[in-house]
Amino acid sequence: MLTLLVAVGSFFAFILAYNTYGKYLARKVFKLDPEALAPSCELEDGVDFVPTKKSVVFGHHFTSIAGTGPIVGPAIAVFWGWLPALLWVLLGSIFVGAVHDFGALVISMRSRGQTIGEVASRMISHRARVMFLLILFMALSIVLAVFGLVIATIFKLYPQTVLSCWAAMPLAVVLGVIMKKRGGAGTLIPSLIALGALYICVYLGVHYESMQFSLSAPENPTTYMQQLASPVVVWTGILFVYCYIASVLPVGVLLQPRDYINSHQLIVALVLLMVGLFVAHPEFAAPAINTNPPSDAPPMLPFLFITIACGAVSGFHCLVSSGTSSKQLKTEADAQYVGYGAMLLEGGLAVLVILACCAGLGMGVSDGAGGMITGSAAWQHFYGQSWSGMGLGAKVGAFIEGGGNMIASLGISPEMGVGIVAVMVACFAMTTLDTATRLQRYVIQEMGGAINITALKNKHVATSTAVIVGLIVALIPGPFGPGSGGLILWPLFGAVNQLLAGMAFLVIAFYLIRHGRPIAFLVIPGALMVILPAVAMWMNIFNWFGQEKWLLVGVGLLIELLQFWMLYEAYQMWNKAKGVLPEPLPALTPVNADTEGGRSC
Repeated sequence: MLTLLVAVGSFFAFILAYNTYGKYLARKVFKLDPEALAPSCELEDGVDFVPTKKSVVFGHHFTSIAGTGPIVGPAIAVFWGWLPALLWVLLGSIFVGAVHDFGALVISMRSRGQTIGEVASRMISHRARVMFLLILFMALSIVLAVFGLVIATIFKLYPQTVLSCWAAMPLAVVLGVIMKKRGGAGTLIPSLIALGALYICVYLGVHYESMQFSLSAPENPTTYMQQLASPVVVWTGILFVYCYIASVLPVGVLLQPRDYINSHQLIVALVLLMVGLFVAHPEFAAPAINTNPPSDAPPMLPFLFITIACGAVSGFHCLVSSGTSSKQLKTEADAQYVGYGAMLLEGGLAVLVILACCAGLGMGVSDGAGGMITGSAAWQHFYGQSWSGMGLGAKVGAFIEGGGNMIASLGISPEMGVGIVAVMVACFAMTTLDTATRLQRYVIQEMGGAINITALKNKHVATSTAVIVGLIVALIPGPFGPGSGGLILWPLFGAVNQLLAGMAFLVIAFYLIRHGRPIAFLVIPGALMVILPAVAMWMNIFNWFGQEKWLLVGVGLLIELLQFWMLYEAYQMWNKAKGVLPEPLPALTPVNADTEGGRSC
């Protein structure tokens, strides 16, 4: 019964927050103007700036910010117990993450769709822009590497997901053609038909071995070339080729329709998980607070806030808000629905992940020897081992197995339940991967402009640079060959990601003080996202120094230097900026000059 109360209470809190705090921010703080000319209309080019109805943008935005972040983060954080994780997801999503995403979206729309790094140049200083772009480049390089490895690992562990994930691409292209012909209207039915076709592929992948596209690994690889032939490495390479193609295509060809289909896929999966929870109402198999975590686990404070990341707040989200979503919304009036609402739905996903890992697992998992274990023993099977010993497959697998159990309670076969959840995870990771590639392309192009390297402004050169750097990071050699060392940078991602959120809050605060708006509501969230990640980063740096992990030490120190420098820039400009409007954007003749106040495009 407690699990049901947690689920219902959490979703009620999110709905209440959207209709109270979200509306307050929209009307009183950001003062959304439905008559303002949106960048998508002013700069419409059919590639990046594409006026789109809010339901489609919501699908793109949500699936891009979700990915595996709100899955892997909470799945790890329940090491400390389900209660601390749940409280941070609820409070963080409502008062920190949704505010961060919403604010970044609004100020980007009012800056002609500029990314948050470009906006920092006008709100704080030109030097702040370069530092912000460097932090973004490093963070996105880690995102590309890690998410590529996550998807490749899922393909290796769950080959039944491969058919569905790749089948989504041609289905999305067909839907994109339909959306273009209909001008964005009447897209729901075609999307649901595509979703039905996707689930047929899930069924085929689960029940027919010939439809499971697994790659065989060389036996006892000894040479470097043999190690490069491992399934994880091969899938990672294929995924980055796809990322290049998806990044340079017009957004309406693949990105928008694929994300629209995936948003419906997530809604179906969430409904199945919720109904499964009501039918099975499993009890918590995990402790509310784990008083005896693994000896090598870091302290809950501050690492709980860093580990959960996207499930409560994520700096990566400001890149999606300002990098792609701000270029697609038709009107400012849709910003609350997309910016604030999508983060609350992601918080809902994180809540279900916590319940799946802490209660769903207790319904029964294989012990690896042909038997089944249930209750707290099942949870201990995943979480009783050392912190460092729980590999990527186990982190993702805890949610997939627990969520599969909840769906199976509806009479669906356990194999199909696992397949549905595994495909959902892989598809969302792919949306984040290709969106991150497009965002990295924007960052590299902006860096080219900032440091006067003309070649980097070319979208093909910028995309190639993004893909190559991401692939190199992903395939860092480790103890098990190429690719196994890519995750050594994962400890950096959590802290960098949250530091990025702190920097985004700083930019939002400067926008508000320049326009004479209240900023009291930003003080606690902004301070949390500056101080806690910095403390975690320094603790990590000292640990890495003792372990002689010089790459991590070097990158960590560089990031801390950039953060300190940007804070210093902000300190110098704070009093000078109060009440002083930012420098105006350069004059531009609107592409659609005949539109009246952005009400049509």
